[in-house]
Amino acid sequence: MEIDPTQRFGTRAEHYRRFRPAYPAQFLQWLGERCGLAPGRVVADLGAGTGILSAQLLDVGARVWAVEPNPAMRAAAEGLLGAREGFTSVEGTAEATTLAPGSVSLVTAGQAFHWFDPLRARAEAVRILAPDGWAALVWNEHGSADIPFMADYEALLRCHAPEYAAIRARRAYVPAMRTFFGGEPERVVFPNQQVLDFEGLQGRTLSSSYVPERGEPGHEALLAELRVLFARHQCRGRVIFPYETQAFCGQPGRRG
Repeated sequence: MEIDPTQRFGTRAEHYRRFRPAYPAQFLQWLGERCGLAPGRVVADLGAGTGILSAQLLDVGARVWAVEPNPAMRAAAEGLLGAREGFTSVEGTAEATTLAPGSVSLVTAGQAFHWFDPLRARAEAVRILAPDGWAALVWNEHGSADIPFMADYEALLRCHAPEYAAIRARRAYVPAMRTFFGGEPERVVFPNQQVLDFEGLQGRTLSSSYVPERGEPGHEALLAELRVLFARHQCRGRVIFPYETQAFCGQPGRRG
């Protein structure tokens, strides 16, 4: 039986908070140029998790409703951002945000849309967006398998994380996004990366919902091979973990 998506990260919140990457500055600039992100704008960040994207939206000066169903992830965001002006934590889902109709200018989802029901999330986005409001979906996707480190990392996940291939196929899945946006979304790609020591690489890996946790089959073998992989590719105790930041936008409520 598939785990309820709203509960998948409850035991991984600390790893997620500490070791997941933020989004590149070019992405935030694009949100401003294309989707109207600006100081004072109200944004609903759906599946806000530990607040990684919410924090960057606040840095721009937006007012952020961080909508997150998982208590541990929501608590992590509140601990990080609760004292910041413009931040409001919301217990809700992408399909039922609890926000007022027409109350936001922009809907975002960072590393989260693949867990949503596209049709129901579209209906909710249309409900809470102001007329001509925008929505933007973004993922930090693993860099090219042509890079030797990434080729080895991909092989490790495929060997020790049985859910990896299926979940990766769901991310940035254009047919689901067409349902959400009501048409073809606009797509842009930006480079991104993390520079990680072994603790960082291990934490980044364990933040993924498809990776076996302590006590589960494959956990110890995965960590042992991860240490070998790190030793093979490290330079001065660090590896570069590359990403493609893939972003998509559109206007779910636009007619005609």
